[in-house]
Amino acid sequence: MKKSWMKRAGLALAAVLTAGAVWGTGYAPDVQAASSAFSDVKAGHWAESAIAKGVSKGYVDGYTNGTFKPDASVTRAEFVKMVVSAMKLETKEASGKWYVPYVDAAASKGLYATSDFANSEATWNKTMTREEMARVAARAIGEKTSENDKWMYLATKEGLIKGMGKAQLAPKGLTTRAQSVVIIERILTSNAGGNLDSDLYATGAAEIMWHGTNIFTVMPEMFVTPESDWKNKGKTGIEDMWNEKNMTITSKDGLYQAKLDALIAIDMADPNDPNRALLGDINTLKWFNGNQMMKNPIKGNTNTYVIYFKSKQVFNKDRTRYVNRTFAQFQVTGFGNVDGDAYAAGKLNKAAYVYRNQMGDVPAVIVPKSGTVQGMNDISIVLQTPASGTWFKNVDLLRLRGIK
Repeated sequence: MKKSWMKRAGLALAAVLTAGAVWGTGYAPDVQAASSAFSDVKAGHWAESAIAKGVSKGYVDGYTNGTFKPDASVTRAEFVKMVVSAMKLETKEASGKWYVPYVDAAASKGLYATSDFANSEATWNKTMTREEMARVAARAIGEKTSENDKWMYLATKEGLIKGMGKAQLAPKGLTTRAQSVVIIERILTSNAGGNLDSDLYATGAAEIMWHGTNIFTVMPEMFVTPESDWKNKGKTGIEDMWNEKNMTITSKDGLYQAKLDALIAIDMADPNDPNRALLGDINTLKWFNGNQMMKNPIKGNTNTYVIYFKSKQVFNKDRTRYVNRTFAQFQVTGFGNVDGDAYAAGKLNKAAYVYRNQMGDVPAVIVPKSGTVQGMNDISIVLQTPASGTWFKNVDLLRLRGIK
């Protein structure tokens, strides 16, 4: 992405102001007619349709040499101007730099807050990052959050932003003209009541970036509870029931600590799931049904999810009290089955631990997508200290009453 774009006068974003006013230079470059094709936007270009719509609506334009410069970077001020112009928000005359009326309009509609970054010429002239673009885009369709790291999740979940490749978010990546127009067209579609397709892999990655798990993106049908449960706790959704602060567990005596870096759900029916690599060779994985003599293969059980605990032991200062492991001890409940005989015979009808060579060598459980019974247990995911008696401790990562 090109960072030296400031000298290429000519975003020519909308007919509301001349390009000279946009840049504050007094120089007004010629622009390409909206109906013309651009030589650097070939047929089949991923942003071709959005660029054509943006040009026809007048909030962006091209150059007299027949180019659009889709890969040129966009400053924060330029992006905000495009969004404000495209949404037809009211602007008022204001003294100062060319972008002030647009910033004021964005602020009045909640698209920008001074807590995002300082309202100064130096900051507005910085290139917009994809993370910042996600924040503006999510706000533009009415999303709200007080968590700065949740904006990308909200934007991807709603279909406003997609990945830069399989599950690659590039939050610090620089925003381009093509990306800007595509996202703005999605904003307009959403606000008009249209449907947007979301990128499941990108949403899952954004959920992990937000609060350390992707279970609500990958396997939402498994984690259910009455809406009143999370609403009564002042939560905005069931995803907020995840207890991120408990991803580190410290023993009561302070001699043991383990940390969950991420809890990652993997769809075993999807050979392209970007997190399958965490499991290594699928052919050597097995699930444990209590009989060490049986070797129940994971391979072939595609109607399942694997929940992988990407974790580590931080320290263990008393190995006589705490079992020494490379990862955290965990437990998943709420996915059981009353048919214990079938389970003992090798039918995967409830959650089971995953292993490769011996029980406990893979930090994961496998959960059938259907046929499990919650029974009397809550749906829960917990971390534990690897000890018994007085030194045993549980902390909830998630606990749902569920629908029993």
